[in-house]
Amino acid sequence: MKQGNQSMVMEFILIGFSIFPDLQVPLFVVFSIMYLAILAGNIIIIIMIRHESNLHTPMYFFLAMYSCSEICYTFTIIPNMLVNLLRQKATISFIGCVIQMYTFLGFACTNCLLLVVMGYDRYVCICKPLHYLVLMNQRFCTKLVVFSVIGSFLISAVYSYSVFTLPYCGPNKINHFLCDIAPLLQLACARNYIGEILIFLFCILVGGFSFFPILLSYILILNTIMKIPTAEGKRKAFSTCASHLIVVVMHFGCASAVYLRPQSSYTLTEDMFISITYTLVTPLLNPVVYSLRNKDVQVALKKSLGRSTHAQKI
Repeated sequence: MKQGNQSMVMEFILIGFSIFPDLQVPLFVVFSIMYLAILAGNIIIIIMIRHESNLHTPMYFFLAMYSCSEICYTFTIIPNMLVNLLRQKATISFIGCVIQMYTFLGFACTNCLLLVVMGYDRYVCICKPLHYLVLMNQRFCTKLVVFSVIGSFLISAVYSYSVFTLPYCGPNKINHFLCDIAPLLQLACARNYIGEILIFLFCILVGGFSFFPILLSYILILNTIMKIPTAEGKRKAFSTCASHLIVVVMHFGCASAVYLRPQSSYTLTEDMFISITYTLVTPLLNPVVYSLRNKDVQVALKKSLGRSTHAQKI
């Protein structure tokens, strides 16, 4: 797509998977299976929590909201990515690129803030068990979720505005399979160093606002667990937090590898691998790590399967 000096880019070409031309069909099959597994795992979690009364607790309410956010997050990226794997030329309009970045960053930030909320929930449950149901009442839990969603999309609006107010009048090939911050900044025909620094600082602020409250929660949780006299009591208390801790490490590990590093260290192959991890692998593992290995969820799943089998026999 040739552009004049005064013309603006009207569409972008996503060249991420073009470096693997012979693998595009196999990748389409593998990624499609993974996406269906992501949808199935998270939908099962939502249905189980909704229909099983013993899962109507703040912990599982937040988990259901997290699963909803994961479904929306992957929906903004993966279907378009699958279509592009089967196309000779993977293009996306300028407006489509804006919408994709805004929505996927919004849901990514929502996931971060929900992990903070879930960490706080575990802190109250373990450190203040007698006040748990009073402090974590339904109204307060709903407010936390609403705040997480609204705050996240305001953050995403700031990111998107900072990126797309830059002029794009030259190259239009994005070295990625989605509209992300770093590859788009490389295409801007006028470098805005202040804008790039602000985006980097904003990433640190958002990451710090999300990660450090979780870290503080676990320091307080660990302090409380160490005071439990029996080894069995310590094991049970820690087991309620282990899954959340694993998801936190996966989520923030991938996010920091992508966003909290100098733009000069950006490489296509490395970023493709990391991006596939946080768009496909992490959402796929979340239902397994956080819920399907959880005893309460396993019991509820067996009860539901038992009811289904009994209904079929009748």
